[in-house]
Amino acid sequence: MTWYLIPVAAAVSLVWNATRYESTRTILVRSGKMYLQVMLFMAIILGVLMFFSYNL
Repeated sequence: MTWYLIPVAAAVSLVWNATRYESTRTILVRSGKMYLQVMLFMAIILGVLMFFSYNL
């Protein structure tokens, strides 16, 4: 189930940036940055949740 997060994050970042910019290079660069930010944020949230549920 969590493996779906990778393509969904990539698709969302591409569509989000494609609606705001017209240059292909700008779309790819900004969507790559956004993809990394989303994945980092989700990794941090996963780490926090694992930390709090460690002793349960």
